[in-house]
Amino acid sequence: MSDAYEYVRIERSDGIAVVMVNRPEKLNALNADTVAELDRAFHALAADDSVRAVIVTGAGEKAFVAGADIAELAKMGPLSGVRVSRQGQDTFRFLEAMPKPVIAAVNGYALGGGLELALACHLRIASENARFGLPEVKLGIIPGYGGTVRLPRIVGRGRALELILTGEMIDAQEAYRIGLVNRVVPQVELMTEAEALARKIIANGPIAVALAIESVNHAQNATLEDGLLLESNLFGLLASTEDMREGMQAFLEKRKAQFAGK
Repeated sequence: MSDAYEYVRIERSDGIAVVMVNRPEKLNALNADTVAELDRAFHALAADDSVRAVIVTGAGEKAFVAGADIAELAKMGPLSGVRVSRQGQDTFRFLEAMPKPVIAAVNGYALGGGLELALACHLRIASENARFGLPEVKLGIIPGYGGTVRLPRIVGRGRALELILTGEMIDAQEAYRIGLVNRVVPQVELMTEAEALARKIIANGPIAVALAIESVNHAQNATLEDGLLLESNLFGLLASTEDMREGMQAFLEKRKAQFAGK
C-alpha cells in the first residue's frame, strides 16, 4: 500500500512501514512542506495498528537528508525562525516518542536537519558511504531541530560539541566508533539490514517494546529515582497483559510465543 504525498513516500509491508524523504534532486533537503508531510506521515503510522515498526530513509544513493532548504532559511526573521525550529522539533519529538520502533536507514549524507531526523529515530544503521554532520555554524546559525540536545546524549558532550562547533562531517566508520550509529553495512544491504532488525524487534511483545521505549525516553529527562520508579510501574503493568503470560508460557513450553498485543 502506498500513500500520496509530494515529498514523502510511504510503503507498508508485513507490519513494517518505510518512510522515504523523496526530493533526490535537492538531496532530500527538508523544506517546510517536507517537514509538514513527515509530521502527517508519522501521526498516520502511529495510529495504524497494522504498522509495528517504521524505517526512515532518503531517496537515491547520495543522501539520507542533506540538511534544510537554505533558500527558505535565508528568508527567516526572528519570529519565523522560532516557528521553523519549533515545527521541526515537534515533528521529531513525536517520532522519538512513538511507541513503535523507528530505525533510520542512513543511505548517504545526513547533515543538519537530516542528522537531527536520524537522531530522533530509536536506532540508526548507516551505509558505508554515509556522512554525518551539523554544519549550521558555517551558516551563522545553530542546529534547530534538536541537534544540540540529542547529539550530546547519544555520543557525549565533548564529541557533540566538536561536531557542532566545527561543523565538520564524519564518515560512517567514525560515526560507529563514537556510538552515533548502531552498525555500518554496504549500501546495497542497507534496507535489508534495516528490515531484518525491525523484524527481530517486532517478533517480541509489542506492548513490552512500546513500554521499553517509554521507559528509556523518560529516564533521559528524569532523576535516577524517578526513572527507576517508572520502570517498576511499567514492569508491573506488563504483568497484567496476556502477552506476558503467553511469553512466559511459551518459554516454559519451549515454543515460539504468539503475541497478540493485549
